[in-house]
Amino acid sequence: MIKITTDSTCDLPRELLERYNITVTPLGIIKAGKLYQDGVDIRTGDIAAHVDAGGEITTTNAVNVADYEELFRRLMEEYDAVIHLNIGMGFSSCHQNARLAAEEVDGVYVVDSANLTVGHGMLVLAAAEAAEAGKSVTEILAMLEEMIPRVETSFVLDRLDYMKKGGRCSTATALGASLLKLHPCLDVVDGKLPVTKKYRGSIEKVVEEYVRDRLRDRTDLDTRRAFLVDTCPDDHLASIAREILRQDGRFQEIIEAKAGCTIFCHCGPGTLGVIFLRKA
Repeated sequence: MIKITTDSTCDLPRELLERYNITVTPLGIIKAGKLYQDGVDIRTGDIAAHVDAGGEITTTNAVNVADYEELFRRLMEEYDAVIHLNIGMGFSSCHQNARLAAEEVDGVYVVDSANLTVGHGMLVLAAAEAAEAGKSVTEILAMLEEMIPRVETSFVLDRLDYMKKGGRCSTATALGASLLKLHPCLDVVDGKLPVTKKYRGSIEKVVEEYVRDRLRDRTDLDTRRAFLVDTCPDDHLASIAREILRQDGRFQEIIEAKAGCTIFCHCGPGTLGVIFLRKA
């Protein structure tokens, strides 16, 4: 009886969380001085409406040690072990807090995903599938250690005003990108998010070019599944990416997700990413 838990940053669809009985710890979202819980009493639409009305950018709070410890103690009353997968420690102090909590509770194992959004979620899902299949803690931890470096997470942004307001890019950079219709592509590399390419044009054109770039001449992809995630209120960008992934024809499964508030706070609307697992 191994329980898989994770942070709200994993962005897995609710049906998968329920299917595998995965417990999610929500990160905090601070909007207009009030603390909310990601996906519990605040949604991405609330953040977008607040910012569009001229409000300051929302900020995020890591899950604290006490909340992790309370969760772990409660779960260890009914499970033999708990494996908790955090958002990458390069992006949040959640991992550090969870490890401190786990030191106080026997049978809890904390894993740094070194990733975020469904790059993090891909690992959570793999752990949950392994637990359901009867794998041991040792086997699951070894599998995750082997998988983590193979997760490929990237995304393109439609607008930079959220990153500007959050202090992650300069006003000049954001203005220049808007005037020139530049859209940065960011990759998760060693627990950081460097800009690896800049696309130009409408976001629809950019999404098509970006997804095709990610697939072109690739022989190193694990084709069991691909993940698609976006921060749009509708389906218009996801439909473009979905069709390209389907036309590619290699993937047995395409899992789609909407990013939660934690990711939305930093990227804003109109962000789309594709996440793959490279072959061992």
